Amino acid sequence: MSLTPEQVRQVAHLARLKLADDEMERMRLQLSSILDHIELLQEVDVTDVPITAQVTDLTNVTRVDAVTSSLPVDAALANAPDRQGDYFRVKAVFDE
Repeated sequence: MSLTPEQVRQVAHLARLKLADDEMERMRLQLSSILDHIELLQEVDVTDVPITAQVTDLTNVTRVDAVTSSLPVDAALANAPDRQGDYFRVKAVFDE
């Protein structure tokens, strides 16, 4: 499947990418190649292949959620670049 330059421009716009003209052509060729491979994969008969969500026997390893004491305020703020009382002081996000 060969993409048109306009289709590549649209994809670049949606992905918020600024592409130069030479990059646009290279991207057109690469994306077209990817779509060609996808078309090839769609021809594979998978009717007898069971649906799988996990192909390995890996399981999520988590620790027990245990209540512990928290870090003391002075230790938590020891390396703070700017401190106001018991809080980190940061620049305002919105100026009003």
